[in-house]
Amino acid sequence: MNVLFIGDVVGSSGREKVGDILPVLKEEYSIDFTIANGENSAGGVGLTKKTAEELFASGVDVITLGNHSFNRKEVVDIIDHPRVIRPANHPDIVPGKGFCVVAPAKSVEGVKEIAVINFLGRFNMPLVDCPFKTADNVLGNLSKRNPGPPVIIVDFHAELTSEKQAFGHFLDGRVTAVIGTHTHVQTADEKILPGGTAYITDAGMVGSGNSVIGVEKAEVIKRFLTGLPAKFQVAKEDIILNGVVLTIDNKSYKCTEIKRIIR
Repeated sequence: MNVLFIGDVVGSSGREKVGDILPVLKEEYSIDFTIANGENSAGGVGLTKKTAEELFASGVDVITLGNHSFNRKEVVDIIDHPRVIRPANHPDIVPGKGFCVVAPAKSVEGVKEIAVINFLGRFNMPLVDCPFKTADNVLGNLSKRNPGPPVIIVDFHAELTSEKQAFGHFLDGRVTAVIGTHTHVQTADEKILPGGTAYITDAGMVGSGNSVIGVEKAEVIKRFLTGLPAKFQVAKEDIILNGVVLTIDNKSYKCTEIKRIIR
């Protein structure tokens, strides 16, 4: 089977790009299941019911979040959607859930369920529980399902490359793929780890290629020059889509290939 993971979708221009290009990618790569990080989909910060519905209408199957999960109060209208997940290492009292187990809309021989799990790093991020210990707990709970989901895709939303690499090796052989998000800059280190888990430090973004991580350049530069707060605006020129396509063996449930996408 083929799974498409789309990097952080930034603002309305990012959502429009997903709507335009996702049908093309699905046909070109015979995509069976699509995941997108949507934590920047509402004006560059957060998620709303409207932006989530747009992504679902475009063909996204599961939406993951990150450090901006709760920046918009409107998220309460969508956070309990069965295919919207926030980082699992938030405390239990936080609304929403950290993983979902769903059947692919497109029938795939040998694969009845796919689990998608979201984790948040702890460096330069909101206060959350340890992602490593939380991952052990979540995977333990999934293993109790009968049968457990054969395909497990992890979105690790984190700042540090070292934390992401450590997390990938920590989960190697235990999940199908560990995909990094958050920096909006696609890395060129896609690989299959020794235990068979596909890995990339960051999938990138769906946003302006002529920007600073999807934001208008001038205000970002001004902030670096002055150190003063600045109101960032989503850039809307030269919109690119970053992501990865995972090719998964339907019998071993291991990734045989991870391919970066830049459109």
